[in-house]
Amino acid sequence: MRRPRGTGRVDGGIGGGELDVGYVRPRPGDGTPIVLVPGGPGLCSVLPYRGLRRRAARRGLDVIMMEHRGVGLSRRDTTGADLAVGDVTVAAAADDLAAVLDAVGVDRAVLYGTSYGTHLVEVFGTRHPDRVAAMVLDSPMLSAAGDVAVVREHRRALLHRSTGRAAVLFRELLDADPVSATEAGHVVQVVYEFAGPQVLERLLTARLDGRGLRTWRQVAALGAGEVSGSGRRFVVEPDLVAGIMHGELGYGDAPDGLPLDPQAMFAPHAGSAPPFAGDTVDMVAALPRFTWPTAVVSGDRDLRTPRPIAERVVDLVPDSVLVPLPDLGHSALDTHQLAALNVAHVVARGGLAQLPGLAPRIADLPRKGASGVLGRLIAGGLALDLALPGGRDAQPRSRA
Repeated sequence: MRRPRGTGRVDGGIGGGELDVGYVRPRPGDGTPIVLVPGGPGLCSVLPYRGLRRRAARRGLDVIMMEHRGVGLSRRDTTGADLAVGDVTVAAAADDLAAVLDAVGVDRAVLYGTSYGTHLVEVFGTRHPDRVAAMVLDSPMLSAAGDVAVVREHRRALLHRSTGRAAVLFRELLDADPVSATEAGHVVQVVYEFAGPQVLERLLTARLDGRGLRTWRQVAALGAGEVSGSGRRFVVEPDLVAGIMHGELGYGDAPDGLPLDPQAMFAPHAGSAPPFAGDTVDMVAALPRFTWPTAVVSGDRDLRTPRPIAERVVDLVPDSVLVPLPDLGHSALDTHQLAALNVAHVVARGGLAQLPGLAPRIADLPRKGASGVLGRLIAGGLALDLALPGGRDAQPRSRA
């Protein structure tokens, strides 16, 4: 689908040329179409979510997915040249999405966004409110300027200041100083979200004893390509979305120097990206004007967009419910795809009010999706790591 290349440029320029925005719609149906918007920014839609679309088709769902401009099949203009960073903005992507609905003949749809995707569909709602039948905000963002403080407080209260076993071990590890606080914070976040507190306690105990190094290093490397600009073609491509990541979302803002700072992984890779200019849309003011049914999905173990943000979103959107999913971290769309599809299906059928009561049953569905098996891989890798010889520090540090 042909779109102007320079629509919505943040640098004030008027970019010439056009690009073809890629999208997929496996099977048109009779029900309300559901637009699935992944997180990122930088995550592709077409290749990584093939399995999700197959699962949706088996449920009879009419699913549409758009390849975000600057990413994957929408990376280049019609001459074959990469888009400029200034061509890739949230406003332009929201308008691309409206054009996709035009192209497939859909007047209104259920918009399901996860993580950054919630921000994109919220912006879509402010620009194209007549196209929204309902929304699902999975692991929602609210304010680029305000969320960071909430995330810092939630993480540190849970895993640094508390008297819980994981927090005590984490403080001991920082005091022993065998690793950087940035690396330790990243590992703690990933293991807690995907594998849970018990596995995290085992890994921290092992690390304090100079063991579990293979697992630690593998977890420490996870996600590096999503923030460094290297990425993986047609899977995650963060380089051209740098203007969104840093200029519009503030991912590159300076860390505060304390443990478990969400900015610590992103700030070193900001490079020449545009500086953060503040929220482009005041969502705190905009969300009370959303008139459509909205389900807000939140995992109990989400450390990236934690429960207090989800609860604030529910407070702001008039016709909304919280769908709390126990034993789940960030983004049901990636870690628990059957749960995500069930929530979307119920919303599309007009059953929003039923969702809070259905949440425990939805959470108990089998975990599907590549990210959904990561917790088992971490737990199994750690068990193997501790059973095999090697994987020990040359100079293990004893606990105080």
